[in-house]
Amino acid sequence: MAALGWLTPRRRSATARSVLAGEASAEAARKSVPEEEPAFPVLGDEKAAAFFDLDNTVMQGASLFHFGRGLYKRKFFETRDLARFAWQQAWFRLAGSEDPEHMQEARDSALSIVKGHRVAELQSIGEEIYDEYMAERIWPGTRALAQAHLDAGQKVWLVTAAPVEIAQVIARRLGLTGALGTVAESIDGVYTGKLVGEPLHGPAKAEAVRALAAAEGLDLSRCAAYSDSHNDIPMLSLVGHPYAINPDTKLRKHARQLDWRLRDYRTGRKAAKVGIPAAAGVGAVAGGTAAAIALHKRRR
Repeated sequence: MAALGWLTPRRRSATARSVLAGEASAEAARKSVPEEEPAFPVLGDEKAAAFFDLDNTVMQGASLFHFGRGLYKRKFFETRDLARFAWQQAWFRLAGSEDPEHMQEARDSALSIVKGHRVAELQSIGEEIYDEYMAERIWPGTRALAQAHLDAGQKVWLVTAAPVEIAQVIARRLGLTGALGTVAESIDGVYTGKLVGEPLHGPAKAEAVRALAAAEGLDLSRCAAYSDSHNDIPMLSLVGHPYAINPDTKLRKHARQLDWRLRDYRTGRKAAKVGIPAAAGVGAVAGGTAAAIALHKRRR
């Protein structure tokens, strides 16, 4: 049995060093257990709200492009206009950035298309186009985030450069509080073909959120904002809870540097690399690219 003596624990009092070792080990074990994130959004916080970008955050693709498809179907403009619009969208998707010249051209095209039409007419058509092209493109993950804020008793707003009439239709259909969007001038309910101010893009979004928060009595440090684009960093930087959703490369880098939370609901390696929603399909990306190539060939 003596040979097995090494298996028998030795009885000896703990030394100061062994006590220190034991305490250090226990502390390390405690720290290794991940702390639960505090509940968010906070239930019943009336000073908090959530602000969601629309394109590629709430919905796959560009809402204005889908709206344009619906207007084209209703003979609002000709094939060459659709091809030009598709080229602009394809550039945005493939380049991963907005070209100022393309944005100006797209804006002017859209305004010329609706000029002389009644606001009520576009709102009614917007309801139809939502069902035809947009409803199936809502990201379920982002929709769930918005619903969590609603369930907590908070208001949820879309904030987008898309026309406010389109944004309001989408917000209403999703059960959200409302929408901030680009305002096109109208007189006696008829579009004039001009904008009120400028498109709600980049810094303008931040100013809109700031103004709405002041009017609603919100504490921005308790609010959340969600976007896919580095162009919305001014808006995201306003709130205490910024989220990068399906982020482009620049926003992903910025979010990681500042330890912002990230969510990516896209699928496929290509989507992760270049920021193109894999489920966007032929209508939004492939169709736009094909039209762009065809237009390029005609120009040559």
